[in-house]
Amino acid sequence: MEGDSNQIGEKKKSIAVGPWGGNGGTAWDDGSYNGVREIKLVYHLCIDSMRVVYDKNGKPFTAEKHGGAGGNITSEIKLQFPEEFLASVSGYISPVIYGGSPVIRSLTFKSNKRTFGPFGVEEGTPFSLPIEGGQIVGFKGRSGWHLDSLGFHLARAPATTVLQKVQQRFKRLTTSVSLAPKESEEAGYKATKATAKEGSYY
Repeated sequence: MEGDSNQIGEKKKSIAVGPWGGNGGTAWDDGSYNGVREIKLVYHLCIDSMRVVYDKNGKPFTAEKHGGAGGNITSEIKLQFPEEFLASVSGYISPVIYGGSPVIRSLTFKSNKRTFGPFGVEEGTPFSLPIEGGQIVGFKGRSGWHLDSLGFHLARAPATTVLQKVQQRFKRLTTSVSLAPKESEEAGYKATKATAKEGSYY
């Protein structure tokens, strides 16, 4: 799915990086999309399973669940797409039992607005994928009983539109305008108070 068309008909180029983690389970690849809308994680001592809802040309697309049936804690991450996008992922990798294969023990997600997590247990070897000027548009990895490894499809982050820039400037303008009368009123009040004091001496 690399190079899917985005909502305005342009080709969105993506690159694949990773995965980080162990070699257990079987390989999977969701491909690349316009962005990430939701992520559902089930975990306890490690990340047991993961399911992602992507944006595919303006519509939600739910990918397959990756991982097993374990875990007793469920967390759902819901991004305010398209204004909010996934900008960074970090976590920890180690075996759940001594001598076992490494799995994803913990995950933390960062959008351009918020931080989600950490989910799971922060034990083992840390990994981090900070993305400068980019976003995560797809996941890949390996899974069996657990989420064994995790990789990513990356694309350029959406640029701020002209309309958004105008709205931000208008917001700043109205804020400064609303403050101006208040400042002038305070100045007038101080001047009146000073005059009254001067008049009291006569």
